[in-house]
Formats: sequence, C-alpha cells, structure tokens
Amino acid sequence: MSVRSIDRLGGRAAIVGIGATDFSKDSGRSELRLAVEAVRAALDDAGLAPADVDGMVTFTMDTSPEITVAQATGIGELSFFSRVHYGGGAACATVQQAALAVATGVAEVVVCYRAFNERSGRRFGSGVRQREPSAEGVALGWTLPFGLLTPASWVAMAAQRYLHVYGLTPEVFGHVAVVDRKYAATNPAAYFHGRPITLDEHAASRWIVEPLRLLDCCQETDGGQALVVTSVERARDLPKPPAVVVAAAQGAGRAQQQMTGFYDGDLTGLPEMGVVARRLRRTSGLGPDDIDVGILYDHFTPFVLMQLEEFGFCGPGEAGDFVAEEALPINTHGGQLGEAYLHGMNGIAEAVRQVRGTAVNQVPGAERVLVTAGTGVPTSGLVLGTGG
Repeated sequence: MSVRSIDRLGGRAAIVGIGATDFSKDSGRSELRLAVEAVRAALDDAGLAPADVDGMVTFTMDTSPEITVAQATGIGELSFFSRVHYGGGAACATVQQAALAVATGVAEVVVCYRAFNERSGRRFGSGVRQREPSAEGVALGWTLPFGLLTPASWVAMAAQRYLHVYGLTPEVFGHVAVVDRKYAATNPAAYFHGRPITLDEHAASRWIVEPLRLLDCCQETDGGQALVVTSVERARDLPKPPAVVVAAAQGAGRAQQQMTGFYDGDLTGLPEMGVVARRLRRTSGLGPDDIDVGILYDHFTPFVLMQLEEFGFCGPGEAGDFVAEEALPINTHGGQLGEAYLHGMNGIAEAVRQVRGTAVNQVPGAERVLVTAGTGVPTSGLVLGTGG
C-alpha cells in the first residue's frame, strides 16, 4: 500500500489481552515454554480460551514455531499464521498483521508473541560471529572487515555524526537513560526495579563504543510476551477495556539497510521511522500534540532522540532537552533499558496498560499512545487508543 494513501484499518481491531513471563537473566526453561506461558497469560487476561484462537503472528527470529506453540498451548486449528522480519523492527507489525487478519475476516482471534533466552542463550549484543552467504548479508561486507561487528558499533557511527552535526556531547544521551530508569525503579516487573540512575552515573559508566556508554545500551533479557488481538465488536464483550488499533504502519527507507546504512547521506535521522511517522499521522489524523504517552524503542539511547525528531515532537538536535524536560511521558514501564529487552513487545503491553488506566506509572487521562519498533532496520509503529 502506498505511503501516500490512507488505509481503512484504524478502529477495526483491538488488543484485548496481554501476558508475560518474569523478566530475568537466566530463565531456566526453554524458549518454547516461555512462549507458552506468555500466551496462556495473555488469553487469561483477555478472558478467552485457547480454543478461541485461530491465528498467530511472531518474529522470523523466534525459535518457537506457531504450530508448536499452538499445540503446547491447546490451540486448535489455525486459519492464519505469519512471521515478520527484521528483528525488533517487527514488534508493532505483528499487531498490524493480526489486525489486518481480523479486519478482513481471515481470523477472529490472533495471538502475537515473542519469547527468547536472550541473555542465557544467544546474546544479540555479542554481534556477528558467523553468517551464511546471502543477499541480505552483503551490506555487512562493507563494515565487518573494519571491526564494526556489533549493533552498538553500528549505532555508534550514527550517534557520533548526530553529536557532531548539532554540537552536542555524549551526555545528551543520558537523559533517555535516566528517564527510563526512573520509571523502571517504580515498576515491580522491571529488572532494574528500585535502581534509578543519575546523569553523573550515566557519564561514569564505561565506554562500549564511543560515544555509547554502557548505560546507553539496552539490557539482554530472558522472557516472553504475548498479545491478543480481536475485533472491536468482540472486544466489547470481554472483561478488560480494549486498546483499539487507531493506526498501524510499517516503514523502510529508500536504499534501506540493517543498521549499517552509513553511505546514505544524512546519518542524523531514521528514514525508516520517518516513513512510519508520516503513515501514522496521515492515517490517524493525529499529530505530536495529540499523543499522551510515547513508548519508543530504546535499544540504544541516541535512536530515541532521533525518533522524537522524526515524529516532530521537537526540532533536529533538540530531543535531548525535550526528554530532559519530560515534555512527553516516554517509556513509562522503564523501556528496554530498564524493564526488559523483549524486542519491543513489552512496550506494546505497556501501551495497553496506559490505555486501560492500569499502568504502574499511569499517565492521567492517557487516551492516545504512540508505540514504535526497532530502528536502524525496516520498522513499524502503532497508535493505540481508547476508541472513545
């Protein structure tokens, strides 16, 4: 669908259930079991049974196939199953695909899930160690031989350019880390519950890849998260207030790469998120002033600042001050820096809680919540609302 057209998905589907495992550094159980626990918890929250589910969506990177999770959870026949690519960029797109299936009658109740042992098992932060030859991997051939082996090193290139262009210092990234950890400190589900940080502590944390410090980088987490999507009509008969999908979008920029687009002109922005921002705004009719809470994908702090600028919450180079002033509540669960790294799915769950009015760090009167997925890769976004 063209980014110039307006789709008709908004208002036709809603998230009606959320469920998660505990968030840890060593789950002690398989990724399949984590997925099943999260799915069952989400269905319980929705007031639905496994037999009600006829669709499932997850990530291409997930190791637990839809049919296996369905079998282990007690789900019967499936009329829809789908996977979304590009790591964390897939998060909001799982809900979009579920909503599309529901809106078109392909499925009635769709479960979106993500589960991994990302700390005790495969650690994404360790970078590329080996890779089978593929067209997708060609771009890495321009960076790996020169020592850019990890996501942190790829982001550091863009972050350094951002600081140079706007005359800033690495301390500007600390505002994101401090705000995230402030909210995590009051969230019992967060790994860093009870452990806020200061700007001085951020500045004192060790370098990972300049200009990124340890506290600029999200944690690695074991855990699972699931969401249940159905029609707005059916949601009215369920026990919890629905979080209506007001708008959903995917985005890939021109000549998009995966976190290594260093030859694409301006490195101070996120073109893929610009596509998502324009799409969400055009479809929903909502601008920055209409958003009550922002749940912004925070695998690395610099990309949170760039997202705020892509969405027009502030001007280029101004996002550090914008975050410091707390002009918009962001990542009220603690984000991936503070709560858990679940490839953004736990952020969608927080958006649902904000819309329901049940979040630990509830924003009074929150009716419209912006959620974004991973940046530096083809990505996705949502606007969730009360539907009122």
